[in-house]
Amino acid sequence: MKTIFRTIRENIFTPWGIWLTLLGMMLLAALVGGIMVFWKGLSITNLTDLVPWGLWITIDLSSIAVAAGAFSMCAAVYLFGLKRYEPIARTATFIGFTGYSMAMMALLLDIGRPERFWKSFVYWNTHSLLWEVTMCVGLYFTVLLLEVMPIVASFEWLRKKFPRLAEKMEHMHHYAPVLAIFGLGLSSLHQSSLGAVYGVIKARPVWYRPEMSVLFMFTAILGGIALTLLASMLAARLTSKAKVNDMLIDRVAQFLGYLMIAYLYWRFWDWLAQTYTYEPGRTEGFELLTKGPLSFNFWIVEMLFGALLPTILLLYRPTRQTALWRMLALAMIVAGVVAFRFDTNIVGFLAVIPYIPGEMVVHYTSYTPSLVEWVTGGGIIAFGLLAFSVGVKYLRVVDHRITSEEHEVVTVKVGEAVHNA
Repeated sequence: MKTIFRTIRENIFTPWGIWLTLLGMMLLAALVGGIMVFWKGLSITNLTDLVPWGLWITIDLSSIAVAAGAFSMCAAVYLFGLKRYEPIARTATFIGFTGYSMAMMALLLDIGRPERFWKSFVYWNTHSLLWEVTMCVGLYFTVLLLEVMPIVASFEWLRKKFPRLAEKMEHMHHYAPVLAIFGLGLSSLHQSSLGAVYGVIKARPVWYRPEMSVLFMFTAILGGIALTLLASMLAARLTSKAKVNDMLIDRVAQFLGYLMIAYLYWRFWDWLAQTYTYEPGRTEGFELLTKGPLSFNFWIVEMLFGALLPTILLLYRPTRQTALWRMLALAMIVAGVVAFRFDTNIVGFLAVIPYIPGEMVVHYTSYTPSLVEWVTGGGIIAFGLLAFSVGVKYLRVVDHRITSEEHEVVTVKVGEAVHNA
């Protein structure tokens, strides 16, 4: 009995054990909530015909946005020849795979009839932007699965128990440039098309504008790179399993600061253009965003802390080269991207125009997520944190000492193990 208690104390009552227990409880609660949604349908949520996209779609959009570091960093390394950033691309790839897994979980809950998800892949509607997004997300997830195989192959247990499988998975690293090309094309298509899904909906005038595709693409690149750098720095300070090269992170953070200037410029003109003239529905929605219940999100979270301040912190050398200020700036960028996706999604549903003969009157709606939405949404986030935590501890996801040459050495060693077996 003493041995059992000692084992529990040594494995559970540790920072790692407590962290896993907390995430496990959130996942268990989310599993119960998910079963309830599948059993009773969306009627137990606060989603309605007027507000059909809520918290789950926000998590979906945010997960896809912060996962975009995979295609941008892989393109920089394998297409533009910036090989010194390969360790960061490795981290970005794993985060991308995790982020897209989270997005699919959110969609599985949101579509209402999850057993029919496969129909979009079989019955093609080539005139639908949502169909194009679905196809690109599915194909890009396959690309990410192939890209993450060499990372999973570094798992010591897998290499010992299944050396042949590990060798084949490790061999996928040789196809990284080809996968980067497919990843760049597919991810660019669906990141911009997500914005286009909103931008072509004329019935929601506050969405109906051509720059939505650019904004979604821009925020995805910013959020993806920022989360990759932030996760790497946090992991290196929480566990000795993570090793980072601060000089590499500093250079990418500086580049991110210049990208933020371009984003601020584009965001300013997007805001200014909507202040001209009166258009039913658009003007009311814009006022909800800038003066109404979403104004704090827009001005403080999204624009001030999510864009302006991190730009200054990343471009001012003393603050950028101070770890605390740099992590704070990166965290603010990620929060700003999430706020942008949330505000964009919700504001289009809060001001509704009934298209019936007669006077055009704007009606206002409201939305607050139900308990089951919060619980399942929290479980999706817990899954992402758990996947990254396991990746750091067992798969060397954050290790800036790993290069292409080391991949070659690992492949040779695995091949020797297969030969000896």
